[in-house]
Amino acid sequence: MDSGEFGQRVRNLLRDRDMSVRAVARRLNYDHAYLSRVLCGKQQPSTQLVTALDDLFETNGTLAKIAVRVAPPAESPEAAESPAISDRILSLNEARGADFVQAIRETSHRLIVLDNELSGVSIAEPAGRAFKVVHRRLGAGDYDPRYERDIQSAAAELAEVAGWALWDAERDDAAQRFNHEALFLAKLSGDRSIELLTLQNMAMQSEWCGRYQEALSIARSVLNGRRLSPRVEAMFRIREAKGLVGTGRTSDALESLHRARSLIEVRNGVGEPDWTWWVTEGEIDRQWGHTLQIAGDKEKAIELLLQSVQPGRDVTTGYSSERVARLAQCLLDVHAWRDAEDVVTSLVTATPGISSGRTLRLIGRVAQQHVRLDGAPPSLTDTLEHLADKLDEDPFTL
Repeated sequence: MDSGEFGQRVRNLLRDRDMSVRAVARRLNYDHAYLSRVLCGKQQPSTQLVTALDDLFETNGTLAKIAVRVAPPAESPEAAESPAISDRILSLNEARGADFVQAIRETSHRLIVLDNELSGVSIAEPAGRAFKVVHRRLGAGDYDPRYERDIQSAAAELAEVAGWALWDAERDDAAQRFNHEALFLAKLSGDRSIELLTLQNMAMQSEWCGRYQEALSIARSVLNGRRLSPRVEAMFRIREAKGLVGTGRTSDALESLHRARSLIEVRNGVGEPDWTWWVTEGEIDRQWGHTLQIAGDKEKAIELLLQSVQPGRDVTTGYSSERVARLAQCLLDVHAWRDAEDVVTSLVTATPGISSGRTLRLIGRVAQQHVRLDGAPPSLTDTLEHLADKLDEDPFTL
């Protein structure tokens, strides 16, 4: 059986559905070069890739059956170079070729899962240390040169994850260093997808540090360039809006947010990078509410932030409590005491499981309001004091 049968079948499916190899690679979060080699019969597909393609094309396992028929014996060199993960965890220190690529990507994936499923547990240190291992090996040329671009692409993604985590931990200088490494490696490898995500992170960090014009410049440098997919454009419209409101152009900021909301109403996800999963209507609500909060329109900000915390409105992320903290602050600012107490009570429950440095700082600002609230009922000030106590607790006390 010719190993080109699998690639030919997938190419036929791509043609029938008018989809490009690059679009599929982005959607499935695989290297475009790796997928191209598979479809040309130059490399065996990993088990994960076969499953993902079967799911994408809804072929009921047909592709998996073909892949099994054409797979080489386990002891062959081709099998050893396959990026599939069997019953072992690939090592960043030992892998050299396609297995090195997959080991890096699996490391990034595990870190992202930890960050989102454990309420923002700090992944900054393990992410940073993992990238340092990869960075050292890249500098020394300790890898199979046939896979250089794929390794650079995977390393760019890991550096992006580390940069984001360091920013979330409020390690701004370190975050900048890792972001620049991610951008450099993404450009070397031609990975436009990770390049865009890193630029988004850099704009977000600039905004958080109060460098609003810088954030606006980054966002517009992307928006004024090549054509973007709807969700990616929506993401940069959000960054544009935050830069605009920070420089006093509120009406322009709201126009950008309107554009962002219309873009994510496009339901066709084909061609969207896999990492745009968090660009949702709830995320638009959160960012819109924060924009109005910056502009001083607390009443309208409350309306949008309330929408963003409704069940099913958004996906769960490690920073989900950030919007709750902003909502609590707005409610306190307009003296909506009863609603504020309910929201602060929810933060008392959530805080022990939060590790996001940015989110904890926002919650800390809310908690400190108990010393300067005029006319607030005692039950609210007591709840705020309780929240402050929770922030001071040993996180490892059971």
